[in-house]
Amino acid sequence: MIEECLVAEFRIDGDDCPLARVTSRVPVTVDANAPQLRADGNVLLYFSSPPDERLPVALDEEADIRYLHVTRNDDAYTYRCLSKHPCVVHELVDVGFLVESMQYSDGGATMRGAVVGNDVLRGVMEKAGQTVGIRLQRVYPLRADEESAIGRVWNLTSAQEESLHVAYEMGYFELPRSITADDVAAELDISKSAFLERLRRAQQSLFGTLFG
Repeated sequence: MIEECLVAEFRIDGDDCPLARVTSRVPVTVDANAPQLRADGNVLLYFSSPPDERLPVALDEEADIRYLHVTRNDDAYTYRCLSKHPCVVHELVDVGFLVESMQYSDGGATMRGAVVGNDVLRGVMEKAGQTVGIRLQRVYPLRADEESAIGRVWNLTSAQEESLHVAYEMGYFELPRSITADDVAAELDISKSAFLERLRRAQQSLFGTLFG
């Protein structure tokens, strides 16, 4: 048994997958689960976004998207569909990258996951270097005694958990507040509206768990 694994975050630009294409046309942020590759080469997608009727329309117009199903509520739209377009992330999965979350916005994606050991990391990095449009943003150890099971306990996405953690560390929740939403968004390298949306949805999950 090993004592630690590594968490890596990659940015994908220039990918021609449907979610990248639609977010380049519709200004929304899409939180996606790891895509599931079927034996026939098609990909099962499960993702969510803030309520915006332009997104399901844009997805429905995509030739690569089939069997699109949308669940609508006041807080978020949840999507399930089949994509005929292979995801570039599978290039990294094949060499050992364990995808935990993906987020699409502005025609690109940020994916976060784990690699077990430095040897696997080297293989993932070599593959990323051979794949157009993928670059490493950061990597850090995840210890065996890591207490950051917050996302699972409170049903948060990794992006929401990261936003809460960074906001807390920067003092966003202190009174009086000296850090603004713009400051936190800049640290996360996302827009202010994307940070506030993550924060609102994270708070909803936390309060929903606390108050049933």
